[in-house]
Amino acid sequence: MPHTSEFPVAAFDEEDQSGLRAVHAELAEIEKELSAGGDIEPAPVPRVSMRPSLMPPRSMGSVVGESIGLREVYRVIDRVAHTACTVLVTGESGTGKELVARAVHESSPRAARPFVAVNCGAIPEALLESELFGHAKGAFTGAHATKPGRIAMAEGGTLFLDEVGEIPLSLQVKLLRILQVREYSPVGDTRTVKADVRIVAATNVDLEKAVAEGKFREDLYYRLNVIHVHVPPLRERATDVALLAAHFFAQARERMGRPDLTGFSQSTLKLMIDYPWPGNVRELENTIERAVLLARGPQVEPKDLPAKVCGLASEPRGPQQLPQGGIDLRSAVDAFENNLIRQALERTSWNKNRAAALLGLNRTTLVEMLKRKRIGSNAA
Repeated sequence: MPHTSEFPVAAFDEEDQSGLRAVHAELAEIEKELSAGGDIEPAPVPRVSMRPSLMPPRSMGSVVGESIGLREVYRVIDRVAHTACTVLVTGESGTGKELVARAVHESSPRAARPFVAVNCGAIPEALLESELFGHAKGAFTGAHATKPGRIAMAEGGTLFLDEVGEIPLSLQVKLLRILQVREYSPVGDTRTVKADVRIVAATNVDLEKAVAEGKFREDLYYRLNVIHVHVPPLRERATDVALLAAHFFAQARERMGRPDLTGFSQSTLKLMIDYPWPGNVRELENTIERAVLLARGPQVEPKDLPAKVCGLASEPRGPQQLPQGGIDLRSAVDAFENNLIRQALERTSWNKNRAAALLGLNRTTLVEMLKRKRIGSNAA
């Protein structure tokens, strides 16, 4: 059958079309030589370069997953990373919005420059302007020296504004100027400073609703929302749970020195996949860190997971009632401490490092408490 002169390459993008055309040209040349009855010298078969983006990626930067929702996130990052466009990342708390912002930065030409993160909701309103824009010496009481702001620290790189919806209206107009003309003035300074930064913002609130309620500037919203990336909650990404669990398990096992652990039992993995994870990826990470800490091995078993993940209701706990005759408070507190310390030590086979982590203590603090309380492995 003669080789057709046309090949349906329109379904592929430019780079892959080029590779397919090379194959087509080679086949046409072979067909020509065969028709002429000539001898054909063995020739290397042209290789079509299929870029990784054509295959479903399992991760991008520190973002892990291969669900349909995350593939869309990867696609958008891949398309916009090389530009200077402002990106707005939305999603519930704990979905990994900062990791998406970092992936945008690390995939961009600015990757070698700073990535500076600012949690706008964690900084008091009175300090946020100075933190973002910097201040001149004497700008306010306590400003004993000129201090650069986070925008200056991110020069040439990426400024990540987490919880951007928490920025007060009085500062929103200054941020808008950064986005419009790429310049600002530090607090107490008459100079105008140029800013070469890419801004990636994130929020878990509905900014359109905030605009309608007069809590967020409409013009700023549209300036931030040039490219919108929505990170779906983990309950909509059940296919990602196993990948994420393996990722966090490897990290926790190395960090906690647990080479004896080999992974999760099938029943444990099924429980994690079926659980809706209201705290999203952050809750999954914390759960696995706890399980790695508590597991006796060689696998993480259902008993190493919190009761709610196993579908069990937590034991209801009411406040302890004060006895009619009163109580020796110091003795009661001491007994309560001793009980918790013993439980932590028994769960970890008297490994003081892991027991201290369970109790939220430094190892040295726990050792001092054991000596003071005279608690030993052979104590009653």
